[in-house]
Amino acid sequence: MYSMFLSILKAYLIGMCASAPIGPAAILVIQKSLSYGHKTGFITGLGATTVDTICATVSIFFLAIAEEFIDAHENVIMVVGGIVVAIVGFCMAFSDPFRKMKECDGYSRASVKDYAQAVITAASNPGAVFIMMALFAFFNVGPLEHDMTVAPVILAVSAGSMTYWFFFSGGFSHIRHHLNLSTLLWLNRIAGIIIILIGIAVFGEGIFKLWT
Repeated sequence: MYSMFLSILKAYLIGMCASAPIGPAAILVIQKSLSYGHKTGFITGLGATTVDTICATVSIFFLAIAEEFIDAHENVIMVVGGIVVAIVGFCMAFSDPFRKMKECDGYSRASVKDYAQAVITAASNPGAVFIMMALFAFFNVGPLEHDMTVAPVILAVSAGSMTYWFFFSGGFSHIRHHLNLSTLLWLNRIAGIIIILIGIAVFGEGIFKLWT
């Protein structure tokens, strides 16, 4: 029982640690939180949580298969993922999400689109599953048997990731009330440009590796 509790606690910490690095998904959550508030930011964060949960499942069940697949298709994943990330960044940088902000003051417009954007953005990183594998190894969790001990560990990873995004989006949502619309618009554009640059870098690296 103690061993099981310890594995669940470690998995919860793994979920939080996996979400912590600032990447395209985190920038997207920041943008959504600043633009539309806590609820939308958190829903966006849940998209990243979904990817983290999938990576945790892969890490537990399909470690060898995942390594072979990613090694074989890493360059293609980087090219396609880079394009997707750049498109998301372009939409952020060259749109004005605050034009109806005054009309919708106090209204949170969280939608499936926000969730889907985060899923696509987070999944475009071919190294995400390796980060999860490294965290499992660092916290000395696994290998786990294919029994009832697996589900609580996966759920704990999800809970840790959800907790991180709840407070992360909440913090940036609070900041938005102390900034004017012009500042928020420029922050939105800067975040979009950063994501575009990340997408271009990932795309370029994938193309370079395909050609060499």
